Amino acid sequence: MANVKSAVNHRNEYSCKRVHIHSTRTWWQSMSCSQRQTVKNGVRIRTSHPRVDCSLCCSDVGQTGRNREEEKEEALQLCFNFDTKNYKIFHGSIEAQFGYTVQQHEAGGRQWLLVGAPFEYTGQLQTGDVYKCPLDIKSSSNCSRLDLGKLSLDNVTERKDKMRLGMTLTSNSKDSSFVTCGPLWSHECGSSLYSTGICTKTNRNFKLTQIIAPALQRCETFMDIVIVLDGSNSIYPWYEVQNFIMNILQKFYIGPGQTQVGVIQYGSTVVHEFSLGEYHTVEDVLDAARNIDQRGGEETRTALGISVARLEAFQRGGRPGAQKVMIVITDGESHDSPQLMEVVNQSKKENITMYAVAVLGYYNRRGINPEAFLKEIKFIASDPDEEHFFKVTDESALKDIVDALGERIFSLEGISSQGKGFGLQMAQAGFSSHLVNDGVLLGAVGAYDWNGAVLKETKRGKVVSPKSSYKDEFPEALKNHAAYLGYSVDAVISSRGSQLYIAGAPRFNHTGKVIIFTLKNNGNLTILQALLGQQIGSYFGSGLLSMDIDGNGYTDFLLVAAPMYYNQGWERGRAFFTFHGVLEVPHRSQNSRLGSALAQIADMNGDGYKELVVGAPLEDDHQGAIYIFHSQNKMIGPYYKQRISAAGFSAGLLYFGQSLHGVLDVNGDGLVDLAVGALGAAVIIWSRGVVRIEAKMTFEPDKINIFNKNCQRGGKEVTCMSVVVCLRLDSMTKNKKDYRKEVAVWYSLVFDERRFSPWAVLDESFRQQPRTLLLHTGNQKCERLEFSVQDITDFGRPIVVAVEAGLQSQVKGPVLDPDWPTTLRTELPFWNGCEEDTCTPDLILHSHTDLLNILCVVNPVFKMQFCSTRKHATSSLCSHRKEHEEKMFVVETGRRKMIVFAELQNQGENAFRTSLDISTSPNLLFSSLLVKNDVHPVPQDQSDIQIECSTENRTASQRSCNISAPFMKSLSQVTFHLELEFSRSIFLHSAQVTMVTTSEGEDGYPDDNTNNIILPLKYQADLLFTRWTPILTVLRSDLGFTLPEKNQTPPSRPSTSHLMQVQNLGIFFVKNIMLQTDIWAVTQEGNQLVDITDYSIEEGTNSSCMLPLIKTTALHKPEDLTHLSQLNSSNSVSIPLHCMLSLSPSKALKLTFRGRLQLPTLQAVSFRSLELLTVTRIQLEKTNPMFLQEDVLVRQTVLDLRKEGPSSIPIWIILGSSLGGLLLLCFVILGLWKLGFFKRRRRQEEEEQPVTNGNAEKQL
Repeated sequence: MANVKSAVNHRNEYSCKRVHIHSTRTWWQSMSCSQRQTVKNGVRIRTSHPRVDCSLCCSDVGQTGRNREEEKEEALQLCFNFDTKNYKIFHGSIEAQFGYTVQQHEAGGRQWLLVGAPFEYTGQLQTGDVYKCPLDIKSSSNCSRLDLGKLSLDNVTERKDKMRLGMTLTSNSKDSSFVTCGPLWSHECGSSLYSTGICTKTNRNFKLTQIIAPALQRCETFMDIVIVLDGSNSIYPWYEVQNFIMNILQKFYIGPGQTQVGVIQYGSTVVHEFSLGEYHTVEDVLDAARNIDQRGGEETRTALGISVARLEAFQRGGRPGAQKVMIVITDGESHDSPQLMEVVNQSKKENITMYAVAVLGYYNRRGINPEAFLKEIKFIASDPDEEHFFKVTDESALKDIVDALGERIFSLEGISSQGKGFGLQMAQAGFSSHLVNDGVLLGAVGAYDWNGAVLKETKRGKVVSPKSSYKDEFPEALKNHAAYLGYSVDAVISSRGSQLYIAGAPRFNHTGKVIIFTLKNNGNLTILQALLGQQIGSYFGSGLLSMDIDGNGYTDFLLVAAPMYYNQGWERGRAFFTFHGVLEVPHRSQNSRLGSALAQIADMNGDGYKELVVGAPLEDDHQGAIYIFHSQNKMIGPYYKQRISAAGFSAGLLYFGQSLHGVLDVNGDGLVDLAVGALGAAVIIWSRGVVRIEAKMTFEPDKINIFNKNCQRGGKEVTCMSVVVCLRLDSMTKNKKDYRKEVAVWYSLVFDERRFSPWAVLDESFRQQPRTLLLHTGNQKCERLEFSVQDITDFGRPIVVAVEAGLQSQVKGPVLDPDWPTTLRTELPFWNGCEEDTCTPDLILHSHTDLLNILCVVNPVFKMQFCSTRKHATSSLCSHRKEHEEKMFVVETGRRKMIVFAELQNQGENAFRTSLDISTSPNLLFSSLLVKNDVHPVPQDQSDIQIECSTENRTASQRSCNISAPFMKSLSQVTFHLELEFSRSIFLHSAQVTMVTTSEGEDGYPDDNTNNIILPLKYQADLLFTRWTPILTVLRSDLGFTLPEKNQTPPSRPSTSHLMQVQNLGIFFVKNIMLQTDIWAVTQEGNQLVDITDYSIEEGTNSSCMLPLIKTTALHKPEDLTHLSQLNSSNSVSIPLHCMLSLSPSKALKLTFRGRLQLPTLQAVSFRSLELLTVTRIQLEKTNPMFLQEDVLVRQTVLDLRKEGPSSIPIWIILGSSLGGLLLLCFVILGLWKLGFFKRRRRQEEEEQPVTNGNAEKQL
């Protein structure tokens, strides 16, 4: 019972009833409405909605904000042809679940809407019911109940409370009948309550004509029990026997379809106390039993009593097929024992189960041996005796065997069924239903241990397949999973015309399964194919819909629902198209139950294919919505065409879309209208006709003649033209009314809609937009509009003219086909001024450079030297001839640019969109392009020729230039200078300039459209090389330079260095400079006077040197070098040093070689003064594109070595020098004396002066 309630509760709560598809408002989500463009018949078109913000239909509401929710909702309702402004709502009880199922139904010449209310009450019982609601447009009557809850099934003890009648509802258009089911209808079987389910068939007069219960089987308690009671005088006391009868009757499940009890009493005669079926309840039987009195009698004629029970009692109310049970109660041997054997054997032959009770009170009270009596009673009881024979000591002990006898009789339960039908006791037949050719197909989810089954009811009776028919696809090992086969049922028609049945089992192995099978009327079921779900818990198979899209009578595809398919963190759901793909619609709403209802409806857009409607009853916080999908190429399109939400109808609607049906034209317009169920309501939505607006435009004249200014607008000469706009209204849905009334259509005309300032404008009298026309379907109307074309420069691009049309009213009348373009775009071209539609220009390109003065092609007019080559030529006419192959063009230090002089002529017709493509080698950089229109001695038409270059989508060495946009006139020419700069970082052996001119037309002589200049190059490097002379080194012999002894540290050696500098005075980067230094410091005897230990480079980039290896054991061989003043290449061996240098422009590099003198070697060698010559050379490789003005730069330096000994002066030199010095001193003194140098002049003057008075002395 728990499984029964669980399954129904699932369905009541909309958790897994039908397809669950994650919903969205993305009809055109991948593109905006204003951008939905396609190409039809060679013309670009666009579909848009003129009066309603079409982006609301296309965009996700959740992404655009909640402040416009109402406006968006209205737009979503208006996207297609179900009219959300004109509808009819039938209201009912919310508590009764009015609207749970809906079916459009035609009966009695009228149209009705059948509405299921599975929680409706009939009296005190919640039976469920069905309502019929008139669909006449002018009818104002409400829905009325059909009172189908009063149904009753005979011969069963039924329980109709909560049977959910109306949960399934299926209409039959062939005989105007319909079938509705209550899958929880139950009946009693003993102590059990079995929910087998029940369905009813109602005719066109809404009268119940048939009760369908294919899962109903006889109860195990289906018995006819006759009690044969001994009422002779020997039975005493009688009330004890009555109590026994009362007690045993209470053990029986008495009622229709279960147990019947009859009682006969015998002694000398036989009396029928009451017959089988006379009383239908336990209470009634007990009341009758209380009134049984003891008849008495002198004889005990047991054989007579058994015979009467067999021949008469089982005939009075006995039921065919019921288990026959006879209970014989007696207290003594029979007086007709000779007949006993015969009647007992006859009873057993008729499969009457015999129970015999021996009451030994009479024998015990008189002390009689009861052996013969017991033997007779055991003979009466069926075999085995231990199961069917009972004895008691007296009448009062009868109460002790009541329970045992009852259990023995109950043990017969199920014997009649022999194991057949046990699995249908909880079948819930009618959980789903589908009409087939010969009856109705019913799903029974609870059958066979909740694996489920599919049953069929035909005119010939019910068709039930055994459990073994499903064992291959539903193995016994998985029975505890409760597959719920029959949760949904459907049928398909194969291409051969045979009918196949489909059933879903959404809980099979937790992933779900769908089986395709055949079912014969004899019960043979053959499974042809099985489809498995992909995800645990997705409820794959909970909904099925077979669709015949093209209406040819054969099924095109099957839609299988997986309502709880989990994706991206939410239960978004999926619907699987068998062998075709997946229908899945993303949306902001989660758990919306999109797919709770599925319905196929007739063609809605006139393409001849049927459409699909999908319900989402929990969307928008349980308000609900439905989605309409159109078919495309015999498939359902991936995007829905219309979304209709409950919010668009009336406030308070909930679970809108829980049921769907659409087969009738309710309002008489020839189009199918849709019925939608909601909680407590059912809505009828009228459909609207679908039309297309076909637009055409013609221009007079058909091209714009820019050379003919035929009118004035705003004081300017312009070109005036006219356009004829024609609109035609075509109906795509051939309805009865066919829209004979005029339909207001608006249109607007736009020139160059994407340009801020259009090139053409309508005349002032036609500028009022939009304009309105009244059209009949099938008719065309035209209007002429005048416009003018302004002065423009780009004549190569046509003017785009767009006309957009739509319906004036969005509320009444037809709607536009959303798949048909509402905007027509066409191009209005310009006249090119040529004789043919395509011009034939003849472009000629000449060029030369200031670095090249070799004659290639001589211009006969200007006698100037130009160079032109054919396109794709194998060699350039501008290349050097053989006698000049070795000549190179020198790029001197001061030169930074290269100029190409070029001339372009058009000797043919107008050249539209003329372009000049310039490409150079990487060692040239584009500087400028200057037009020189005044250098030609012969005047040409070149006043308006301009050249504009751009680097868009080009590399640094490429330029694309437009010549005199939009066209270059016939017989015009232009001369220009192309200035190029030499790259300071890229150096190649040649410079190349390629110029190619093209135009839109086919050139008359394309050979002269390409120029290719190739110049071999050499770049002049300007290097300044300086060096510094090493310091003089003096070696003194008195320092005692001797070879060190063992274990002595050698004396410190003097160091020496060579310093030089290289400067790049030019503008080019110079690399791979080879520097070689030779230090002549190795004597002819092999004595090396100097070691070079390391080097350093300052400001060098990618520069390095290679030093010679230092010898670990130097040679100290005595050698006399006193005859030499210098070591050089003629008398010594050099120490070579090699460097590879690179220099950036205006940079200097300092190079220093450091070394030490070999003192032991210098001591061994004899010399007084010796110069060591150092020669440094700088040069460039021949393969280097750079060169030096001097092939080799040479600088020399010398290291001057001098060797000095200790000082020693002879004695005679010292004595002679001293005597000479003294003699010289004497002569000097004598000379001074002679000159008076030693006399005092003042003293003599004092002596000659006279003496004065004392005052004078005082003064002194």
